[in-house]
Amino acid sequence: MAPGRALRRTLVAPLRRAFAGRGRQLAPERGAGSREAAPGRVSRFCPPRKSCHDWIGPPDKYSNLRPVHFYIPEDESPSEQKLRELRQETQDWNQQFWANQNLTFRKEKEEFIRSRLQAKGLGLTAETVTS
Repeated sequence: MAPGRALRRTLVAPLRRAFAGRGRQLAPERGAGSREAAPGRVSRFCPPRKSCHDWIGPPDKYSNLRPVHFYIPEDESPSEQKLRELRQETQDWNQQFWANQNLTFRKEKEEFIRSRLQAKGLGLTAETVTS
């Protein structure tokens, strides 16, 4: 086993216990199914159900943004709820915007590379596009 894995295992269990709470839940991920550039969920990242903090997941492969799972306290006031919902809506909008922006950039980059190679009379290879 790699030394990094052993270190992660010794740290993960205490961290999970430290962030565990009672009667609290995380906000569901909203708007993830409506993305045009990347169908499906943003990430498979799922924090423990008993967590009492916001959790930040790994970067999304389409938008390069880290999804946030927002914590919902039991005694959340209406103003706190409104703030959390606005934060979620902003995150969802950013996620969709950057996924679409990055997809458009990659397509246009590929078209540009093709056009420059054709102008020089060179062929297009698979490794040219992926680099």
